Amino acid sequence: MTTDPSYRKPLPTITSANEPFWTAAKAHVLKLPRCSECGHWVYPIAPMCQHCWSENLAWQALSGRGTISSWVVFHRAFDPSFAADVPYLVVEVNLEEGMRFLSNIVDVSAAEIYAGMPVEAVFDDVTAAITLVKFRQRGQSMQ
Repeated sequence: MTTDPSYRKPLPTITSANEPFWTAAKAHVLKLPRCSECGHWVYPIAPMCQHCWSENLAWQALSGRGTISSWVVFHRAFDPSFAADVPYLVVEVNLEEGMRFLSNIVDVSAAEIYAGMPVEAVFDDVTAAITLVKFRQRGQSMQ
């Protein structure tokens, strides 16, 4: 996917807590913090492990592969900038590493999606500073 200088949709706020995620996404790598004490992934991103409360976290790359566990089809644009995308899909992906990740899926229609669909992360360079992590059906080439 390529950068679009006319991108007008809401963008995430980069903070000290999530900056490594966005830096990795810009490099087209999916990274999340993992607890160095108990090994649990920390997602949603937080300053400490939600399992053992350790603050000893290390950012690690993930495979970016998973399967669709759930999805919703939006038929209404809750922000005017999404009006041209309606209907659009938001998916819950069970990543191979064990956590669930919410995002969009690309190049798949609502009629084609199914529970257990194998997917992989793709990276959408929407601005010079922000790359969004999205998913596509595994084995498909980018269009």
